[in-house]
Amino acid sequence: MTTGADLSDGPAYCAKRRSRTHMTAPGHANALDGPTQDPGRPPPISPRRNSMHQKSHGINDCIALSFLPLHLALMASIFQAFPQLRTAAPRLSRRLFVSTPCLNSPIRSSLAASRSCAPRPSISQSVRWKSTQPLRSSATIGAPHVGAPVLEAAARDAAQASSFPQTSSKSVAYWLLGSAASVFGIVVFGGLTRLTESGLSITEWRPVTGSLWPGSQEEWESEWTKYKSSPEFAQLNSSMTLPEFKQIYFMEWAHRLWGRVIGVTFLIPTAYFIARKKVAPSMALKLVGICGMIGCQGLIGWWMVKSGLKDDLFDPGSHPRVSQYRLTAHLGAAFTVYCSMVLAGLSILKEHHPAKAAEKIKTLQHPALRFFRGSVTGLVLLVFTTAMSGALVAGLDAGLIYNEFPWMGIGLAPPKKELFDPFYSHVPDQSDLWWRNMLENPSLVQLDHRMLATTTFTAIISLFAYTRFSKGVRSKLPKDARNGVLGVVHLVSLQVALGISTLIYMVPTWLASAHQAGALALLTGAVVLYSRISMPRRAILRQIMAPHAVRTSAAPHINARLGATNATQKSL
Repeated sequence: MTTGADLSDGPAYCAKRRSRTHMTAPGHANALDGPTQDPGRPPPISPRRNSMHQKSHGINDCIALSFLPLHLALMASIFQAFPQLRTAAPRLSRRLFVSTPCLNSPIRSSLAASRSCAPRPSISQSVRWKSTQPLRSSATIGAPHVGAPVLEAAARDAAQASSFPQTSSKSVAYWLLGSAASVFGIVVFGGLTRLTESGLSITEWRPVTGSLWPGSQEEWESEWTKYKSSPEFAQLNSSMTLPEFKQIYFMEWAHRLWGRVIGVTFLIPTAYFIARKKVAPSMALKLVGICGMIGCQGLIGWWMVKSGLKDDLFDPGSHPRVSQYRLTAHLGAAFTVYCSMVLAGLSILKEHHPAKAAEKIKTLQHPALRFFRGSVTGLVLLVFTTAMSGALVAGLDAGLIYNEFPWMGIGLAPPKKELFDPFYSHVPDQSDLWWRNMLENPSLVQLDHRMLATTTFTAIISLFAYTRFSKGVRSKLPKDARNGVLGVVHLVSLQVALGISTLIYMVPTWLASAHQAGALALLTGAVVLYSRISMPRRAILRQIMAPHAVRTSAAPHINARLGATNATQKSL
């Protein structure tokens, strides 16, 4: 096989081959010596014909050398398509694959000498590779040769043809965290809209034209007339004036406009980042999924508002309000979108610090941290469930009863008859008694929220004590994880204080809004802690293993040949 030292000479090597071919062959007379001929041999070739044959032979050698990289690529593709040929290759003679001049080259001789000195492995110890990847990897390790520009160009073309990079851009992470902050704000503002009873002021859902503020008196009269035909105006706000209506209309209009802005500012950058190939393939799928969730969130919002605009959707004897089920779904979807943005942004930032990720892998794989990691995952789910139970409390106005803590009446819990009231059952056999009361009975819903909140507080304090007094966890837990646990402790303490104050003072608007914001802040702390103790993604692992991938992927005998080749080329 022709080596890199021979091929790098270019035209000089071709001239050497032609001069070698022009030498007089054994057994033939020189063309200048006359027509001497052996009787037992065929007549000699004429000097003119012999010269033309020798020139064509040298030109063919140069052409063959110039197309050598293409031949190698073709052979690699053939072996990849037909693996049986690769297993059959060692049984064939080398003379079928290597030309005689290549066998006589000095580099081939040095390789043969090094091979004879090194112990040859037995047949049972030999390794057969099922792909051509080791050969392709080893081809990029050796000294520069004529195929290097071709390989470099192919690598550049492959990188340009790749749909997505392995690591997303940092700008995507900052944009995701900014979008999450906007979602945090709209959740708090949506709570204010509900607390001021402004959510039913707009009785239509117009995704495009509804974003325009009424600019004339006629438009205001039209909106005012639509609201006066709603059940909320007839039963609760019959004495409302037009200026008062404009105030609640602004709250709902601003909330819907904010949601549209979030959708547009997320959809357009998502399309841009994917088109400009600034995100990894998995991150592109996540962004598309978040876009879908934002669209579903808008539909759920209108589905929730619609439940408060029709009399047939109300329970008998209740005043107009949105369904607590749909309110919980609306809040749960918003929390899911928010957590998805936060986790996606933090994961991208971790990808840009592979050294820290390598250290974290060694730390998090310790058996002492296995229970802690599982506990943090359960803590995130517990905080989310507690927040959803709070949405049921808000939807049923359950915070307006039993405004004391920790007592509920004369005990820690109301009487059993009040907790499981047959009034809330919808079937004659009362088979739905327990779950109907858990989701529709204000007394039991408030008790459930108290129990979940107490459980969440106890779990976080216990986890904090576990990280402080367990020697194995305290010595192995990373510093950022310890700080994350401490931050969650502070947030849950603040949230408990806000919840008790909201209950005792009978749900004032500012305290109730702060309590809702505290729930999302506590969930944020739990999600950040989960991100800090979660194992790195595969993209980070690829970055960590990249410096070692080339040498380890090549076969041992290939590395030995490459070493001998490099040593010979340095000596020439």
